[in-house]
Amino acid sequence: MQCVILAGGLGTRMRPLTDTCPKTLLPVRGRPFAHHQLHWLAAQGVSEVVYCIGHRGDLIRRYWAMEPCPVRSIRWVDEGERLRGTGGALRLAFEHSVLDESFLVIYGDSFLPVRFAPVWQAFEASHLPALMTVLRNEGRWDSSNVIYKDGRVVLYDKNQAPGMSYIDYGLLAFTRQPFAGAPSEVFDLAALLHQLSLDSQLAGYEVTERFYEVGSAAGLLELDRYLADHEPVRV
Repeated sequence: MQCVILAGGLGTRMRPLTDTCPKTLLPVRGRPFAHHQLHWLAAQGVSEVVYCIGHRGDLIRRYWAMEPCPVRSIRWVDEGERLRGTGGALRLAFEHSVLDESFLVIYGDSFLPVRFAPVWQAFEASHLPALMTVLRNEGRWDSSNVIYKDGRVVLYDKNQAPGMSYIDYGLLAFTRQPFAGAPSEVFDLAALLHQLSLDSQLAGYEVTERFYEVGSAAGLLELDRYLADHEPVRV
């Protein structure tokens, strides 16, 4: 499996730490978060990572140049200082011809302790261009933004709508096709996912394990506590 990590954002909620350090390198239990994330990906069968970088991306490159890498290879797509949004970053990866025919996508600040293989199998079985993992949220962690039923995302909308009880978990799967036809160089992935749901082209897969993230001070503390109670991944 190939997995794209979207790690180009400014990390404004974690300033001033992220003024000099990208979010994905923030320390968690004595190591950069990226260490924990990539070791988990490798343990789930990911063999290649594509890093979409931007803000202080040179530091991410430098870290993995010095650190033993748990996956077979890392490829890089650098937005530089002109950030294109999460969708635009994937379009740029498509233009650079680094995407497999099908691939996973996660965010550079997300730790997702679920098995990836069933997600991948559900995506392949769906024969749709995209799949979103969803968690029954009921407003527990953030605003619910998904209506999910019978293996389909009926509606994804960040602005919310009546009847929403699920939330986007942060693990996605795509074919290259949606990015080949992207109408703009700069756009948010949420807009593409919203349109795919309206077109009945977005598969869904329900997970039950909560997500963790380092995009906020509270999230960083929660992940630290979670990792303290679990043996570190070794591959």
